[in-house]
Amino acid sequence: MMLNTDLAGKRFKELREKSGLTQAHLAEYLDIDQSYISKFEKKERQFGTDTLQKAADLFGCSLDYFINEKVEHVAPVIALRANSVTVEDLESIARINKIALNLRYMENLLEGVR
Repeated sequence: MMLNTDLAGKRFKELREKSGLTQAHLAEYLDIDQSYISKFEKKERQFGTDTLQKAADLFGCSLDYFINEKVEHVAPVIALRANSVTVEDLESIARINKIALNLRYMENLLEGVR
């Protein structure tokens, strides 16, 4: 897969900021150094596919969203009512978002059958 570093870094930063998560939150969740996230957002480094997929799961988007400018994303709405967010919280959110994304995909498939 050819990664568009500029697009991926830009969209990652936008999703992170919209979600209200800090680079530190995501670094802990993705199990990477915070400086790596900063460099990725500045388009100085690349994420591996596994790391980018884990971020996509958390943000409720497809991996394609990071690499294809034509792919659009409608972010799921999540309200966090906590003073702090743990890695376990983020993992739970990622699982829920993955289920929601799969459901949306299946609904789109069914629309094509009708």
